Amino acid sequence: MRKTKRVVVTAMGAVTSQGAGVETLWHGVRAGKVAIDRVRGLPTVGSAIGGEVTAPLPPADYDYLADLGAHEHERAVDLALAAAREAMSGHGLPDLPAEQWGVAIGSCNGGTRSAERVLRRTGDGPLTPEDARELLLLSPHTIAEILASAFGLKGPVLSVNTACASGAHALAHAAEAIRAGRAQAFLVGGTDAFTETAFAGFSSLQSLSGRPAAPYSRHRDGLSLGEGSGMLVLAEESVARAAGAPVLAELLGYGLSADGHHATAPHPRGEGAARAIRAALRTSGLSVEEVPYVNGHGTGTPKNDSAESNAVRAALGEAAEKVALSSVKSMIGHLLGAAGAVEAIVTVSALEEQLAPPTAGFTEPDPRCGLDAVPGNARPMAMDVALSNNFAFAGANATVAFSRPGARAALPATPWEERVVVTGIGVLTPSGASPEELWRAFRSGAVAGVRENGLRLARLDVDPGSAMTPGERRRVDRLGRLAIVSCRRALEDARLTPDERVGVVLGSGLGPMRSTEDFLRPVLEEGADAGNPAIFPNTVYNAAAGQIAMVLGAKGPTSTAAAAHAAGASALSIAHDMLRTGTADAVLCPAVDDLTDTAAEAYRRLPLTGGPAGRRYGLSEGGIALVLERESSARARGALVLGELLGHGTAYDAAGAGRWDPRGDGLYRAMRKALADAGTRPEELTAVWANAAGIPAVDRPEERALRRLGVRAEVLTPKRVLGEPVGAGAHLSVALAVEDRRRGGTPGPVLINSSSLGGTHIALVLRPGTEF
Repeated sequence: MRKTKRVVVTAMGAVTSQGAGVETLWHGVRAGKVAIDRVRGLPTVGSAIGGEVTAPLPPADYDYLADLGAHEHERAVDLALAAAREAMSGHGLPDLPAEQWGVAIGSCNGGTRSAERVLRRTGDGPLTPEDARELLLLSPHTIAEILASAFGLKGPVLSVNTACASGAHALAHAAEAIRAGRAQAFLVGGTDAFTETAFAGFSSLQSLSGRPAAPYSRHRDGLSLGEGSGMLVLAEESVARAAGAPVLAELLGYGLSADGHHATAPHPRGEGAARAIRAALRTSGLSVEEVPYVNGHGTGTPKNDSAESNAVRAALGEAAEKVALSSVKSMIGHLLGAAGAVEAIVTVSALEEQLAPPTAGFTEPDPRCGLDAVPGNARPMAMDVALSNNFAFAGANATVAFSRPGARAALPATPWEERVVVTGIGVLTPSGASPEELWRAFRSGAVAGVRENGLRLARLDVDPGSAMTPGERRRVDRLGRLAIVSCRRALEDARLTPDERVGVVLGSGLGPMRSTEDFLRPVLEEGADAGNPAIFPNTVYNAAAGQIAMVLGAKGPTSTAAAAHAAGASALSIAHDMLRTGTADAVLCPAVDDLTDTAAEAYRRLPLTGGPAGRRYGLSEGGIALVLERESSARARGALVLGELLGHGTAYDAAGAGRWDPRGDGLYRAMRKALADAGTRPEELTAVWANAAGIPAVDRPEERALRRLGVRAEVLTPKRVLGEPVGAGAHLSVALAVEDRRRGGTPGPVLINSSSLGGTHIALVLRPGTEF
């Protein structure tokens, strides 16, 4: 056990329908001002209402369009930059090196506005190079990299897409990274803009209200969508104190869980949400009696509000009857991926001012809810701590605990000495359906895939759903099927039965492109009424993780990393730290991607991957899943250990959005971090499983970084043979390294590199083998 580092909030920034700035947001919310009205900035949604940002956004200091080669602004990015500018202007850490700053961003829709423009403009026709560059803005990770570039931040950059809990997950992962010593400060938050997809989707589910949402009220009839962004600066407390930075609040702890119940509806008794609340209390060292206020998820839909109320009762017991539970969504709407960050800002403001914000529009109590909703007016309240709840599609739950500065004398110690091992591998790729087949395909040297209009593609020629029962396949898209089947194989390999102590952390580089296209094209052609409610739940990245929980029963901490081509490595990093801190006993960690025709066409049109520069580049789809466990848990059940994940490191080039440092500086720093975390010297490495995929502008910086590191081990390049598996590159290398060792390869640690195409670099150190 080791002393837990304390994480504090030193600055905040916000843009919501209340206006620009945290002060404007808080003054509106504390006054009960409802800023939900007819939507005017998105004429395609007709007479819909929502919490629309009407305040003019300040001109950006950073021209991300020039770096990306795009021409039209993405509103989700502009909202994020505006909120981040406010937060970064007042953090009080001017001398902190850029390498000690991280970025963690959550988003539900990412740059969907840009994708909608492209699909409307092109229809079923071919993309232009300009269209392809604009589609780069779709990825949530592009937003994270734009923010890191805008402020010159060179530490870890990560993005999460757990739908409406994304902002809260970003806070949780950033706090964990600070406590692990991976950075000393983080710019962390969420952003989402109004999209046709969201309005059509929630309308198809009959979830939207024709009046401002009235959470927890008897006659509530639906939610109000909102847009905006919230950003917080988190810092390690001793660093903030030494710099004389303002300390607004402390982030004590968090809890994450999966419902494993339904694609859109929460568990009616709130079982999964209750586990998240209990976990937040446990990691914060709080008793139920110490919680006077909960900033509720409170969407205004009948099922969500009653389920949340049941969850609070289940978690807090009799103390729940004395707790205030209010929802600011009644005043700004549901900001989807930004909700967790904006509502965290409101929670911090409530602690600062000792005032519980109201639930506006509350009419009369609903016995199915029944807790104190702080109706009508803000209430003065003595509180040292407060919780903030955020729950999402696919049953992803998050609760974050905050306190007033110095209110808690101590935090629970962290069991950081725990080792993390690999006990299962599941493979479903065009090059093989097992680690053995993958290894043989790689060692054969036969390049996978065929040329399709100039781009080499390796497609999976079987339906992954053929390995599932009809009931399991129901309403599960191809991405979800890849995830479920690869995870089932990994669980069988590990001989592990998942339960509430087994989490899911999924990585996907492209996300649910197929479902997004299938849902959006009819909407663009025929209008919002054409939205298909059976498809819409699958348009969020974390749908696949939720389907794993529903089908396979893994209901522990869940999250979804969206770090583009480094998504799988990011997921492994998150899972590693969860296990080191005892948040779970085991984590299912799949990396999955499904190549649609539109995605392939975009790769063809990008200068980096198409044309002459990409003649040696190939793409592959499929799924690879790993089971990671705490060594003590694996030993207790007699599991066969396939290898140990010794450490990891993440760094960003900050050379501009979509750009790499040609010297390989970011990757060099990521490798140094990983080796230090693992307690390994470069000369001890027996192999390097490289990121290299056949793109000179990407491969050469890696070669330079390896020379600078002084690596003398063999450098292996599986992507050049098997194709770039989009976000699953790190998983591919782990599977190959473990199989190589099983076949008599040299014992000892290996380095695994993975990079996004935008300058985010993640290095992992793995010791493959069973010699433990």
